[in-house]
Amino acid sequence: RSSNHQSSCFAFGLNNVITEGESLSDSDYKVAGSRFAELGWAWKTRVFKNSNWLRIKYGFSFQYNGLKATDNRYQVDTGRETELQDYPESLNKSKFRVDYLVFPVHFEFGPSRKIEKKEYFRYSTRNQLKFGVGGYSGFRLRSRQKLKFDDENGNGVKVKEKGDFNATDFIYGLSAYIGWREVGLYVKYDLNTLFRNNPVEQRNVSLGLRFDMN
Repeated sequence: RSSNHQSSCFAFGLNNVITEGESLSDSDYKVAGSRFAELGWAWKTRVFKNSNWLRIKYGFSFQYNGLKATDNRYQVDTGRETELQDYPESLNKSKFRVDYLVFPVHFEFGPSRKIEKKEYFRYSTRNQLKFGVGGYSGFRLRSRQKLKFDDENGNGVKVKEKGDFNATDFIYGLSAYIGWREVGLYVKYDLNTLFRNNPVEQRNVSLGLRFDMN
């Protein structure tokens, strides 16, 4: 009999939004300062009985997407939509973060090595090139905003806001990775809009490194 393989995965990197009618260079969010992270567990099952060149990789992940606004602005929930407005103080930090629980599924391609034991056999993709393409869906866990500035006496002030912020509750998108050994290049793109009712559509996009620990 064969053995399904379990692994943990961790990813992090740059995060931003694709805005309708604009390029990334015109983004409302800092390119270097906006980041994402993802931690999850996955299982792999081969598609064909006697071959492992094509596998289905599925699991669940906890994911956060962070955005740092440009030009001393912060997110304001107006009741119907969420928009960036100028903050009355000079901000040292303005970060908006949304946390999700997602369920990714990828078709993974690449060579592997068959390992046979007395009672079972399995295929190993360690030290092999691998390519995955698929998608994910899930739901929002929480939204929050963190602001930092100095008061008139030079003392640091931190403001933390938790709320709905009109962020979309259901998330779904496309993702892909190409890796060697445990490290890979990873990209994901939300097909849903970041906010529910905003007149200008914005969709989250991320690019970073992915680590699959077998």
